[in-house]
Amino acid sequence: MKTLGNIIGLAIALLLPGTIVRASGSAPVPEPRRAAPAARTAESVYNNGLALKGASNWADAETAFREATTLKPDFPEAWSELGHALRKRGRFEDSVSAYQEALRLRPNFPQAIEYLGETYVDMGQRPEAERMLDRLRPLDPTLAAQLAQVMRGGASEY
Repeated sequence: MKTLGNIIGLAIALLLPGTIVRASGSAPVPEPRRAAPAARTAESVYNNGLALKGASNWADAETAFREATTLKPDFPEAWSELGHALRKRGRFEDSVSAYQEALRLRPNFPQAIEYLGETYVDMGQRPEAERMLDRLRPLDPTLAAQLAQVMRGGASEY
C-alpha cells in the first residue's frame, strides 16, 4: 500500500523531472555547441574553383574565381584562373581584362602571360600574341614553347 509520502514523492518527481536528475547525483549536460560554418576565404573558394576547373565545369569555376577576387582583390592567381575560365567560355574580352589584372598585380607572372597569349591567338590578334611570347621567353621557356605551339596552330595543353 502506498503511503502518503510515496504519493507526494511521486507527484513531485513527475512535476519536477530536473529534480530527479539532480537528486541522483547527475548534472545536466549542456548541448554541444554547433560548429560555426567555416568562413569562406579567398583561398578556399579559389581551391574550389580549381576543382571545378579540373572537372571542366567552367561556369561554376568562373563563379568561384570571381568570388575569390572579390574576397581578395590582390590575388593574381585567382585573376589568372578567372581569365582562363572566361576564355574557356568564349568570353575573350572579359578574359583579357582578368589576365591584365593578374599581370598588373604580378607583372612577370608566366602562366598569366601564356594564357593571355593563347587568348590573343583565339581572338585572331597575332601581334599581341607575339608580344606575349617575347615577354614569356626569358621568364619560362617551357610555357613559351607551349604558346609558340599554339601560335603555329597546335593544341593548347590547357
